[in-house]
Amino acid sequence: MAHPYTPNIIYEDNHLLCVAKRPGEIVQGDKTGDIPMSETLKLWLKEKYQKPGNVFLGVIHRLDRPVGGLVVFAKTSKALTRMNDLFRHGEVQKKYWAIVTAAPPQPAGTLEDYLIRNEQQNKSYVTRDPMREGAKLARLSYRLLASGERYHLVEVELHTGRHHQIRCQLAHLGCPIRGDLKYGAPRSNPDGSISLLSRSIAFTHPVSKLPVSLIAPLPSDRLWQELAAQVEA
Repeated sequence: MAHPYTPNIIYEDNHLLCVAKRPGEIVQGDKTGDIPMSETLKLWLKEKYQKPGNVFLGVIHRLDRPVGGLVVFAKTSKALTRMNDLFRHGEVQKKYWAIVTAAPPQPAGTLEDYLIRNEQQNKSYVTRDPMREGAKLARLSYRLLASGERYHLVEVELHTGRHHQIRCQLAHLGCPIRGDLKYGAPRSNPDGSISLLSRSIAFTHPVSKLPVSLIAPLPSDRLWQELAAQVEA
């Protein structure tokens, strides 16, 4: 019997697996007890390749539950170790697309803030005091790609990987992400997602050393399609 889960595979070789995550899926197990992608993909790989015994699949990085887009997993321990090193040394270029409820004050810029994470609320806050206990530097670059009547499409490149970093920093700028009630959006999205997409990822392959550059498909809803159509291909 075929496994009911069919992942949207963007890239696969002997060492890596890149999947376009759907909003609502969790990458790794959490306190909800819901089955994470890491486990579902192991089952899918086991069936696809008729593998006896346990299948190895290493989680390299995560996306927040309501966010969609690219997630890369490691199929070998060697790839996991080397990809972790690439992420640690800032050698992975990740770009996100976000639909925001207000245009940023400048069409492009770099944001540097110190963030504090509140574990109870599962939320991050900008603090003015960089010496405050737990404060971590968060840095990203953004540029405005397109504007509609009520919403705007922004591309974000992360330079650090903090908890809820894009959501918190864009909200602090006055540009909350559409659907992100936690960070100040006026209403939720019908499907519970927020309009943030892990759009592209580029790195040097940990084993072959060849360049890898991957792009996520756009969500099918009309607003995404209309704003993206303004972006020069």
